[in-house]
Amino acid sequence: ALEMVHTMSLIHDDLPAMDNDDLRRGRPTNHKVYGEAKAILAGDALLTRAFEMVALRSPGVPAEQLLKVIAELSLASGAPGLVGGQVVDLESEGKEVDLETLEYIHLHKTGALLRACVVCGALIAGASEGLLSALHTYARGIGLAFQIIDDILDVTASSEVLGKTAGKDLTADKTTYPKLLGLEESRQRANALVAEAKAALEPWRAQAGPLLALADYITSRDR
Repeated sequence: ALEMVHTMSLIHDDLPAMDNDDLRRGRPTNHKVYGEAKAILAGDALLTRAFEMVALRSPGVPAEQLLKVIAELSLASGAPGLVGGQVVDLESEGKEVDLETLEYIHLHKTGALLRACVVCGALIAGASEGLLSALHTYARGIGLAFQIIDDILDVTASSEVLGKTAGKDLTADKTTYPKLLGLEESRQRANALVAEAKAALEPWRAQAGPLLALADYITSRDR
C-alpha cells in the first residue's frame, strides 16, 4: 500500500504541470509512454487502491489499529503531507526561499511518506507511545537527510547514474540545500540528521538493525 502511494507521487510529480520530467528509474516516465490523462488516472487509481489494501487485505489486524494506519496514511498523502509540500514547492519556484521554508517542503513532500513507512508497521504491531515518538524523530531525520543527499546528487551525479534527469532543480530555478548551504555544509547537515535519527533508536538498538542500516545507506548512496 505504501509503495502504491509512493509510485502515485512519482507519476504525478513527473507530469508537465509539475516537475515535467521525461526520465524515471532510467526509463521514460509514465506520461511519456501513456499520455498525461492516463498518467493522472494511474496515480489516482494507485492512491485509492492503497487504502483498499490496508482496509480489506490486512487479516488478523484489529480494526482500531487499522484505523490508525489509515489515518497516518491519509495525513502523509494528503494536504498535511506530500500534497501540501508539493504545493509550497511549486509556489517557491523562481523565488528566494529560506531554510525554514525548504525544510517545510521536504518534511511534507518527502518526509511525510517516509514517516508513514516507518510508523505504520509499528502501529499495526501496537507499539508503545515511547517507541512511536522515537520512530517519528528517526523518520524526520532520515527524511530530511534523504532530500539533502538528493539535492547534492542532482548537482554531482549524471542522469545515467541517477536514472532520472540530473540538474532539474537548477533548470527549474528551485532552492536546494546546496544552493543555500553549499555542498560541504549540506553533507555535514545530512550526516548530523542521520546521527540524530540513529540516536533516537538507541534504547531499541538490538531490534533496530535494519532501520540503523537504512539511515547509514541514505548518506552513502550514489543514486
